[in-house]
Amino acid sequence: MRFGVGLPTCTEGMMYPVPFASPRDVVRIAQEAEALGYFAVMGNDHLTTQRYVRAEFPDPPNFYEPLVTYAALAPVTSTIRLMTGVIVLPMRAPVLLAKQVATLDQFSGGRVLLGVGVGAYREEFEAVHPELRRARRGEMLTEGIRALRVLFGERRATFHGRYYHFVDVELYPKPHQAHLPIYIGGNAPEGWRRVAELADGWLPAVLTPEEVRHGLEQIRAHARAAGRDLTHLDVAPQFAVSIGRTREEATERFLRSQLYRHLLSLQRSTLRGQPVDSFAQRNLLGSPAEIRRQVRAYQEAGVTHLAGLLFTANTVEEFLESMRLFAREVMPEFAG
Repeated sequence: MRFGVGLPTCTEGMMYPVPFASPRDVVRIAQEAEALGYFAVMGNDHLTTQRYVRAEFPDPPNFYEPLVTYAALAPVTSTIRLMTGVIVLPMRAPVLLAKQVATLDQFSGGRVLLGVGVGAYREEFEAVHPELRRARRGEMLTEGIRALRVLFGERRATFHGRYYHFVDVELYPKPHQAHLPIYIGGNAPEGWRRVAELADGWLPAVLTPEEVRHGLEQIRAHARAAGRDLTHLDVAPQFAVSIGRTREEATERFLRSQLYRHLLSLQRSTLRGQPVDSFAQRNLLGSPAEIRRQVRAYQEAGVTHLAGLLFTANTVEEFLESMRLFAREVMPEFAG
């Protein structure tokens, strides 16, 4: 089992208060995560502020662009993987994104794990691309991934899709990794086929072990139909973590957190269909012993990587304290 830390790139006002982390804090979290033995840091991606965040906070949040953040982290870390969770691909131009990702993979020595998704907030997409209000973001995601594969794999790349077109693009350098892993985020059943056909990893969020197992069965069925071997698929869900002396203490902290309010905001998108009263059961809450049991249940359901763990905190110091406690009390049981 691998463990990752949710890096606060675009989390102010959403998972954490405004302000939360300075650029220096972000570097500090990544360096300490590497020292503690975490496999990856995972930064999210937003280009503008959501309406619910504007309504809650008088000051705008700092959203750090994740690939630029990783360009700053690459020379001051050495082993930890630089994962995006997720780049909102429909908001990006594939040729430029491929150039940025390939360059980052070269400068980091092959440490990039590229998570992509449609994005949880359609309002954000429409603010950035008002001319595409009728666009189907799922189709854009599928096309965008196929376009990235062509750009990463072919000397001169040409692509003609409904949304993306380019002709005779010679993009060099290619990524340092011979096959740069692409993860696809999302819980929705309509995305399972996309994962089965295109992804190296699946990034769902806030699912129960039974829901992970069911989704994985459906993804594997689609893969068999497509003739694709998913033996090495990285199953990498993301959860909130509230670790305390008792479950009651951990649950109370979770319910008071900005992170809990963020999950409420996702009920019409990523977490559609998930009852509010089940959030405490769908995340990692409790004493270290209880969280170890929860992690074991996810491992038995097929999870291989707990990606981008979001520690409940109101300050960076609280975040680091939980990150250290989790590394010390939970991770050793799953080493090797």
